[in-house]
Amino acid sequence: LGVARLAGIMGAKQTSSLIPLCHPLALSSINVDFEQLDVDRLQIVATVKVAGKTGVEMEALTAVSIAGLTIYDMCKAMDREMTIGAIELIEKTGGKSGPRGSDCGG
Repeated sequence: LGVARLAGIMGAKQTSSLIPLCHPLALSSINVDFEQLDVDRLQIVATVKVAGKTGVEMEALTAVSIAGLTIYDMCKAMDREMTIGAIELIEKTGGKSGPRGSDCGG
């Protein structure tokens, strides 16, 4: 999972190169964590922070996506039935649009 973590971090840093109209940000922190939910299910959570007042949800979503794709690429020979599930924003604080997530009614 170390390679997937690194890929997720690198993906977050490259979001502006991957997604049109996303501007580059000076990210202050990127964490990519994994939790095994079941014998055949893995949850990937990315936490991204920036000093400015802009949102970093695209960077977090990109980190999770790239980490998941990396795991898929590394495991596809062993499991041809493997799938990547829902990718969603769990929580967002700050930014122009304000907070979002399960704890703030968003």
